[in-house]
Amino acid sequence: MKRRVFIALLVGSVAGGTVRLLAAETGREVSVAASKFEFTPDTVKAKVGAPLTFVLTSLDRIHGFKMPEFGLRTDIIPDKETRLTITPTKPGSFAFFCDVFCGDGHEEMAGTLVVEA
Repeated sequence: MKRRVFIALLVGSVAGGTVRLLAAETGREVSVAASKFEFTPDTVKAKVGAPLTFVLTSLDRIHGFKMPEFGLRTDIIPDKETRLTITPTKPGSFAFFCDVFCGDGHEEMAGTLVVEA
């Protein structure tokens, strides 16, 4: 039985199936830092169907992270990592922004997720 499983995995690996399956399951992570009036980076790229995890940190105070098109909303708290995972289903540009007032310039605290086919 173990030999058959090994052969099946080997054939799948040669065909590229195993590699694609593992990549689809694990996805990728992108670190986004929030500080007064900006996200760094402010543009994030993703692929349709590929899981993407935002790893959010705050460098100064409590900020918000909201991405309405994906139904995401969380607080970003200093010295704490917050993770949000999405799997985009269509290409396009999608806004994310801080929804916790952090002072003059707060309205400029935004970024874009660019999803490619």
